[in-house]
Parts: sequence; structure tokens; C-alpha cells
Amino acid sequence: MPLPPSSPRREIHHRSIDMRAYARDDGLYEVEARLIDTKPFPFERLGSPVPVPPGQHLHDLWVRLTVSADYVVQAVEASSDATPYGVCKEAEATLQVLVGERIVKGWSNTVKSRLRGVASCTHLMEMLIPLGTTAFQGIRGVVPRQDRIDTPGQVPAQINSCYAYRSEGAVVMRLWPEHARRAD
Repeated sequence: MPLPPSSPRREIHHRSIDMRAYARDDGLYEVEARLIDTKPFPFERLGSPVPVPPGQHLHDLWVRLTVSADYVVQAVEASSDATPYGVCKEAEATLQVLVGERIVKGWSNTVKSRLRGVASCTHLMEMLIPLGTTAFQGIRGVVPRQDRIDTPGQVPAQINSCYAYRSEGAVVMRLWPEHARRAD
């Protein structure tokens, strides 16, 4: 069901983000993201006498993470096909600090702490956060169910990770009654 109708309006910016996960033949996984920004009118960049034409990419950025089955980042690749400034391409190399990191709870904080501000490109950093979720969704979807059984006594990682998995909610009551809490 789409959103309800809005007030009369006109588009002023379009950002498209596409993320995909792949299983490689060598047992590793790749997750990729592409971000494209466009405007429907000529856009004047700071320091440039020539505006970007309507519909032309202001940003066209790619990121690929190669990840092991236990969610450890094995490699990072980036490509900045369209950027506001030539120097922006240099930020691609800054993502290498994530090699060896594990995509687990706290991934967003890891990415932000290593790449925030002048440490990297804001757009590349922002793509890496949901790429972690994409990796998790992709890998978890192909790992056999018997390999994912929770350890007895251990609180499943899903609990309190989102609204549906809140410890006092119906989903946790049904799936993990021993870890459910009553709402006060």
C-alpha cells in the first residue's frame, strides 16, 4: 500500500540506492551498493562555473564488500563514477580500514567511527551501513537452517534488534517464549 496522497509538490532531488548480495563460487559473499543523485533542474556546484544539467548524475558511487560466511570483511572496493569534485575519488581508498572488521551488532558505529567527517566520503560511508544489513540478509538466506539454531541459554541476537523482535512483543513470545518479557 503506497503512502497517502500528498500536498501539491514538485521534485527537487532524486536519490536512488540499489543494494544486492551475491554468493561467490569460492564460498565468499559480495554485497554491492550503487548510489545515484540527480536533480530535475540545472544545479550549480560551488566553485564551478558550469551547472550540472538536469538529470545528469551529481553522484554515481559504487561500493562492494567481500565477506566471509562469518561476516568478516575480506575486501572493500569502491568506484566514484560521478562526483562533484575530482578529489572525491581519493576517498575510495579510505574504506580499506574496514577490512578485517566483522559485520555484527555495532557495525554502524564501527563504520561511523572509522569513516566519519574528513576520514572519508560521507556518501560512501552512508552506503556501508545498510550494506551490513544487506550482507546479513543475503548470507542468512542461504545458510542452511540447521546451521542457524540458537545456542541453548543464549539470548538470540534478533531479540530487541527491532520493533517486531522486541522482548515483550508477540513475535518473541511465539519464537522464544523463554526470553520474552511481559509489557509493564
